[in-house]
Amino acid sequence: MDLKAALLGLAACAALVAGCGSDGGGSGPMAAATPTEAAVEPEPAAPRGPLVKLRGSQFGPVLFSGSDRALYLFTRDKRGKSRCYGDCAAAWPPFYAKGRPRAARGVDASLLGTVERRDGRSQVTYRGWPLYFYVDDPKRQVLCNDVVEFSGTWFALDGGGNPPA
Repeated sequence: MDLKAALLGLAACAALVAGCGSDGGGSGPMAAATPTEAAVEPEPAAPRGPLVKLRGSQFGPVLFSGSDRALYLFTRDKRGKSRCYGDCAAAWPPFYAKGRPRAARGVDASLLGTVERRDGRSQVTYRGWPLYFYVDDPKRQVLCNDVVEFSGTWFALDGGGNPPA
């Protein structure tokens, strides 16, 4: 190929590229991104939080975690504040949340929330009550409803956030 043919081919390509997206709208495939378009990044998706569901038990329908562990409230807690730490939290582990808690069918999503514990971790709440597991509860069973321990009473919760009747 001679130099003249190569230059003509290069000039034709340059003309073609210059014509792409040159309608003034800046929307063609070769249009340069404006500084604001280049700086905008999609927001990362919020992590999916823990699931809370309603499941049948010997006390009627009560709240369970997504992994089928019964959830309890502690009467010494104040709504929005946990008072179960140390030995208490070893026997009654908090239901921690990474992300916003999710409601399964039968659970009122507007009653779900979180509270910050002293260590900075988020604990799931229902109707403002911090939620816990009992360390020895098997999956799909409620063993410790209406149990007095650590100077308070532990209750499973129904779909309204109340101890079962």
